[in-house]
Amino acid sequence: QVQLVESGGGLVQAGGSLRLSCAASGRTFSNYALGWFRQAPGKEREFVAAISGSGGMTDYASSVKGRFSISRDNAKNTVDLQMNSLKVEDTAVYYCAGTRDYGGRLYLAHYDIWGQGTQVTVSS
Repeated sequence: QVQLVESGGGLVQAGGSLRLSCAASGRTFSNYALGWFRQAPGKEREFVAAISGSGGMTDYASSVKGRFSISRDNAKNTVDLQMNSLKVEDTAVYYCAGTRDYGGRLYLAHYDIWGQGTQVTVSS
C-alpha cells in the first residue's frame, strides 16, 4: 500500500510561486496515477492536476492551466506541483492523492489514497 505525505505549502504574495511535493512510500508507486486536489474554506474539494503512472500524460483544471505544472519522479517516489502566478483564489488546502485508474482522474471517488494536505495561502 502506498502512503502519501505532502510538503511545501506556505504563505506567498499574489503573483508569486510555490512548489508542492508529495512523497510516497511503497513499492508500487508507478502503478498509481497521482492527482492534486484542493479545498478552500466552505467549498468542496476540487481537482487541480493529475499525472499518469508513467508520467506521460497530464491533465489540469482550466483554472490552473498554464500556471501550474505537475511532474513525477518514479525513481524517487515523488510528485510535484509547481505553482506560478498564484492568485488569491488559489488559497486552499492542497491534497495529493493516488488512483490506479487514470481514466477517473477528475473524480474524488476514484482515488483511494490521500495525503494529509498542506496549506497554501496567497495574499493580495
